[in-house]
Amino acid sequence: RPAPRTNAFVMTPQTYFITFSTYGTWLHGDDRGSVDRAHNEPGQPCTESDPALSTYRANLMSDPPYRMDESDRAVVLAAVVSQAAFRGWHLSAAHVRTNHVHVVVTADAAPERIMNVFKSYASRALNVARPEDAGRTRWTRHGSTRWLSDDDAIAQAVHYTLYEQGPPMAVFPTPSAPDEMPADPRAATERERLLPHTDYASGRSGYLRPS
Repeated sequence: RPAPRTNAFVMTPQTYFITFSTYGTWLHGDDRGSVDRAHNEPGQPCTESDPALSTYRANLMSDPPYRMDESDRAVVLAAVVSQAAFRGWHLSAAHVRTNHVHVVVTADAAPERIMNVFKSYASRALNVARPEDAGRTRWTRHGSTRWLSDDDAIAQAVHYTLYEQGPPMAVFPTPSAPDEMPADPRAATERERLLPHTDYASGRSGYLRPS
């Protein structure tokens, strides 16, 4: 008797650099510049300041801007780490800042799904930690989901996430002390690959400027 047919599709694991920002803290037209479909490659200039566009976007907001304090950042990082471990995704680096989150992750899933999982479970955890704010909008609608095609691209993204964000906030794994920071980003990536698995288990495109 022939085996039953299945339509299941299994993705080959891919590595992504995922970034999403908090609600209302980086609007299109902002004088710091922003990313859109025409300005979305690393190193490419951002869009120019447009006060009228920024004001228009602000007037459409349904909640006040959301910025994460130290306790919020710890909650979000824990949610990211736990979901990656639960789903068997390899988390190379994560950094939760005041107004955005960077993640370098290898997974057998589409990057948009990965980002939505992180957002969803981070929101659930924040709602438990801060029930008075449950239901408010915390994240922008989408984010950056960049595919990393080779080891150099992965190394650059890990180095950027761990060491180019200003003073560390909520970080996985804990970054090196300043005098131990590798000059070559590939050295950072190689060191992270040597982390014990048990330590991990317990525990539009473009860049946002550190904050």
